[in-house]
This record gives sequence, structure tokens and C-alpha cells, in this order.
Amino acid sequence: MKTIQILSLVSIIFVLNSCKENKSETSDTIAISELKEEKQSPETKLSNEFKDYWYNGEAEITSYKLEQARYGELREGTAVMVFVTEDFLPEQQVKADNYNESNIPVLKLNATKNFNTGIYPYSIMQSTFYPVANNQHAIKVTASVQEWCGQVYAQLNNRDDFEIMSHSYFQGEADQNFNIEKNWTENELWTKLRIDPQSLPTGELKIVPSLEFTRLRHQPIKAYNAIASLDDGMYTLSYPELNRALKINFNNEFPFDILGWEETSESGFGASTKTLTTKATKLSSIKSAYWNKNNNADESLREKLKLQ
Repeated sequence: MKTIQILSLVSIIFVLNSCKENKSETSDTIAISELKEEKQSPETKLSNEFKDYWYNGEAEITSYKLEQARYGELREGTAVMVFVTEDFLPEQQVKADNYNESNIPVLKLNATKNFNTGIYPYSIMQSTFYPVANNQHAIKVTASVQEWCGQVYAQLNNRDDFEIMSHSYFQGEADQNFNIEKNWTENELWTKLRIDPQSLPTGELKIVPSLEFTRLRHQPIKAYNAIASLDDGMYTLSYPELNRALKINFNNEFPFDILGWEETSESGFGASTKTLTTKATKLSSIKSAYWNKNNNADESLREKLKLQ
């Protein structure tokens, strides 16, 4: 596979104006550039087991029972994770229609949540496009939240810097475009886990929380201090300044499927704020070329996923 340009660590600051540095090639700029660069790790060698599972023309679809914290209460709902490999265009950063040597093979994760808050529903979707080479940051991350009050959308594109685009119906967030430096993103760690759990970063780190979290809690999109640990079948992230912790439970054996997760953080606003734990528990999993399963007769597959 064509060698990918060296990528550096990421930190995201949610501001109205561009943070992109002056690109004039002074000695100071060159020095800063050299400090920002990080030696790229070797590509992960993909096993035949990996290729047989992920390159058989099907996606892995897993459903979860969801207990989602929102507005200081727990809400019942469902979550779905769809993992599938794709060829990605490095410049346009979209799925490639045709094979080309310059394409970047990625493991894509589409993660959805659906739950109700009283009379009105919430729909959340996050997409992460992570190179199977497993030696650089996600190429692209997106998130959208829809509910009856309105909708928000955020997108991160990994180029020379992280390019951020965000749209919101909330005052103070509105429409924003800016560039920021690089660091770990929480979104990419879910896909990194599926390739090789032992490659997950641990210790004291800077991590950008999931775009879902920052949008629901109206927190600045930036890298926060975090502590990460990897134990037997559990990956834990703790964000002290956010009073937030995430635990991902997974199968230690290939294909390292995700069994569930817990996210403990503050929920609600003002006097109604409480510390609650969102929980997701695996219901069912199938392999399917779901993009071809769009007839009424194919709704039986939702029954297998326990979504009906």
C-alpha cells in the first residue's frame, strides 16, 4: 500500500476563527514544524484471519440495548455499530467508487443511537474512517444529532492540520470552520481496538472526546487531559476535568467484538445536573451486505438483530 504522509498528534480547540499558523518558511516555523512531527509507526501486519473476516464483502452489524443518560434521567433505547472495510480517497476523503493504488483502505464505523426524551425522539450518528494500517489518526470523523428542537453536525478532516466544520442551531455555536493541531481522538479508538487492542494508547494522554459527547454537553471540541488503561477485555478512558469516564468491554479473542460500554458523566443542566451512567449491552450480531438488503422482505434481519 502506498506510504501515507506522516501524521502528528492532534488537539482540537473550538473557536470562531481559524487557528491555522502562518505558513511562511522562517527558521522558527521550520523548527515548530519539526517539533510537531511524530515518527510514523510501522503498519500493522494484517493476518489471514483479519482478511477473511473483514474482506468478504460483508459488514459486521451489532445491536445493543441502550440506557442513555439525558437531561438528568436514564432513557431506554437501542444502539447499533456497523463496521465495514472500504477504500477511501485520500484527497476528497470520501468512499472510492473504484479501486486505485492511491486509495487508503479503512475500517469504517457507523455508530447510531436512538432513544426518546419524553415526547420527542433523539437520533445520533457518528462515523469514523480509520486506516487499517493502524499507524495514523482517523482520516475523517463526523457526528450528527437530530431531535425536535433542531440538529447539529460536526466534521473533522485529517489533512495538514485537522480541519473542523461545525453547524448548530444553538447561539454561540452556529457555523464554524477552523484548523487545529493533532492528537488522539476518542472516536478513532473504537476502530483501533477492532484491529489490535494491544495497540491502544495507555497512560497520561491528550484525547479529544467523542463528537457526540462534546455536542450533547456543549463542551469545546479540544483535547483534554485523560488517563487510559487496558486490562483484560476492558479499555478505560478517564477525563478528570470533565468528570467523565468511558469503559469499553470487548472480546479478547479475534475479531475483538465490542460487548458493551459504560459512560459515566454529568447529565442535565443547572440544578437538575446529576452524575449518571449510560450503559450499552450487546443484543445480537450479524454479518451482512446490508446495502443490498433494502426490500420489505429484508426486514426479517432486524428481527435477528432484536431491533423489532
